[in-house]
Amino acid sequence: MTPVELKKLENDLWAAADNLRANSDLRSSEYSTPVLGLIFLRFADNKYSRYETAILEEYQKLKGTRREKPLSEIAIEKCGFYLPDHARYDHLLKLPEEQDIARAIKEAMNAIEEYKPELQGVLPKDAYADLTRTDKTIPNQLLKSLADIPRNASGDVFGQIYEYFLGEFARSEGQKGGEFFTPRSVVRLMVEIIEPHHGAVFDPACGSGGMFVQSAQFIERHRDVLAAGDGDIYVYGQEKTLETVKLARMNLAVNGLRGEVRQANAYYEDPYGAFGRFDFVMANPPFNVDDVSLSRVEGDERFNTYGIPRKKTKAKKADEGKETVPNANYLWINLFATSLKPGGRAALVMANSASDARHSEAEIRRTLIENNLIYGMLTLPSNMFYTVTLPATLWFFDKGKQDDRILFVDARNVYTQIDRAHREFSEEQIQNLAVISHLRRGRRERFVGLIDGYFEQGMARLTENEAQVAPVADQLRAVLDDAEGRQAVDELLDRWVGLEALRERHAAYRAEHGATKDVDRRNEAQHALRQAFDPFFAKLHDSLKRLDKTVRHHEKRQAEQARAQGRRGSTDRQTKELKATLETLHAEVKNAESCFRHIHWLQERFPEASYEDVTGLCKLASVKEIEEQDWSLNPGRYVGVVIEEDGKTEEEFVAELLAMNEELKGLNDDARVLEAVISDNIAQLAGEE
Repeated sequence: MTPVELKKLENDLWAAADNLRANSDLRSSEYSTPVLGLIFLRFADNKYSRYETAILEEYQKLKGTRREKPLSEIAIEKCGFYLPDHARYDHLLKLPEEQDIARAIKEAMNAIEEYKPELQGVLPKDAYADLTRTDKTIPNQLLKSLADIPRNASGDVFGQIYEYFLGEFARSEGQKGGEFFTPRSVVRLMVEIIEPHHGAVFDPACGSGGMFVQSAQFIERHRDVLAAGDGDIYVYGQEKTLETVKLARMNLAVNGLRGEVRQANAYYEDPYGAFGRFDFVMANPPFNVDDVSLSRVEGDERFNTYGIPRKKTKAKKADEGKETVPNANYLWINLFATSLKPGGRAALVMANSASDARHSEAEIRRTLIENNLIYGMLTLPSNMFYTVTLPATLWFFDKGKQDDRILFVDARNVYTQIDRAHREFSEEQIQNLAVISHLRRGRRERFVGLIDGYFEQGMARLTENEAQVAPVADQLRAVLDDAEGRQAVDELLDRWVGLEALRERHAAYRAEHGATKDVDRRNEAQHALRQAFDPFFAKLHDSLKRLDKTVRHHEKRQAEQARAQGRRGSTDRQTKELKATLETLHAEVKNAESCFRHIHWLQERFPEASYEDVTGLCKLASVKEIEEQDWSLNPGRYVGVVIEEDGKTEEEFVAELLAMNEELKGLNDDARVLEAVISDNIAQLAGEE
């Protein structure tokens, strides 16, 4: 399943499920549990189907012998669980509507739990009866809507669908939904920087378990470069809300993760004996909690090793024993620092205010810095979270640091706008930010490898675009029958001829430098290769703009001729199709060019393929520099601000301004044509012509 197909499936499934929610009296938070339960049921059936033939063959082979085993035992050995007939998704789907579908779903889930003890009490067996309060057919309709998930969908696809639904429920539910969901792109960045590739992974505020899922997916993405013995993780999660614990356990099952999730309040309960136990720790804990009892945490080594946050004034005698911490942010920060083994790494999301907090929190921060526990700080863009607009920073810990400097990254200007109120990191933006950390660790080969990947992606996309050019040219010639149009078409074809030379140059680069371990030579060759593409794209965009202008003029002439002949001033079908085709080609060329823009972004900031401080982006600061800033860990204090220059000469600026003015004229001409068409249409409808 391609990413585009998966995205369409996610959208279709969500639309169907959300339409049904409109017919129930449940809030999103109540509705999410039964929906996610059915996604799990579909996943279980898909997985069981892949093993079913082997299970039945083994059963028949052993039947009647001394080694005979129950079908359920063989199924658990091969698949991990057993589904009797009445627990199969198709069985539920085919039940007549007059039957009690909610009860049938409950019995199916009871059967799954019977043979998979770790899911006991996890599946939402009793939630489906609630769906029938206003419409008894909703469980059946929901089964049908989720049946569109393909039968060959793997656990990874289910994991993505599950996570997508979590995000949509969080978005529609508001603050409550945010308790169990952290945006995927933020988690991806955290994971790419701390690289959880082995051992015990802990999330003390795990929500739905998204950190664990991304850890497993990180391992799959990098399995070819992991050392022997790496790639095996066991996850430990805790969460104070029981319903969210159940979501997390289902998420682990959907993604095939080994581990456990327990209900616990991290401030007062320590179910795993966390002190010094874990290889990796990740979380997005609640911000600014101010009602945690001081007396219950001040004796806990998880929280007091580097200092306890206290209020400025002492409590009155009457209030002794009832005093609370000023807020719990530094309890979480302490918990991360103390839960790591030697050499362990951690990442957490924290409110920006914690980076500059004063008084007792400042003392804790100083102690952490002086103990060389802080690896880096990264400021996130605003509006990254569905439920809060509070600015946030990522904190990174490393108990295996080789020096005492701290990496500061200001990523506030690195984001992709997904709608008016929300942003995310694209996959390329995640990799570009993570490679700063790799360079800081001296992994220069990761940098040139990333750029090689962008070259490969860009060339593949350009090759796809090239295949579209001949049909587009034929379509253009069929519509543009004047000399100007033919010349514009020929120019477009001429531009694409240059791609063959670039393809050969890219192949020569791969042959000479693809396997070399000399990063400096490879980096120099990458710079030269990228520079060869710049004029190709500049000329290509010029020819596409010229074609746009030619098509607009053709459309204008059509409308004028139609009005002169007393017809409605409309655009013919061929021209409309041509405009749509050109818009698609424009978009796809820009998509290919984006790979080279990422190369440019990286090479401009790190021209030697080595870490260096970049104004406005990153700074590696010494303890002395941090002390001079009163022990602040706010990246903005260190990286500085860049005043953007466009790098254009006066002639280039004037030329671009004139081109934009020409484009504005074209748009105004289009607007006048459209205005005349609307006026004519209204007049005809009113019977005035």
